[in-house]
Amino acid sequence: MKVRTVLAGLLLGVALCGATATARAADVRMFVRHEVADFATWKKGYESFRPTQRKMGVYAQAVYQSADDPNDVTVTHDFHSLEKAKAFVASPELKAAMEKAGVKGAPQIWFTTRVAK
Repeated sequence: MKVRTVLAGLLLGVALCGATATARAADVRMFVRHEVADFATWKKGYESFRPTQRKMGVYAQAVYQSADDPNDVTVTHDFHSLEKAKAFVASPELKAAMEKAGVKGAPQIWFTTRVAK
């Protein structure tokens, strides 16, 4: 009987931890689409900027290329708040990193929030 109680408690704890992680996953997702001069050069610059991303609140990210044009890049960044996402976009560090990595023109940027189930 004691073993069942302990196991039930552990399962409940695991379920609660999972529910918390799901609720926090991608509170705000920022999408950025831009053209780059050379994907390989851009990717190196993007990778070197990752520590700054983390400091500024990015807790998850992904990179996508257009199926038709490898220099047409879309990235996503996840934040716990819209304020952090907007501060990241407005940062001079991001602007300098994008210029150095070869981003051409102004990027398209939009923000989304997860819909509650």
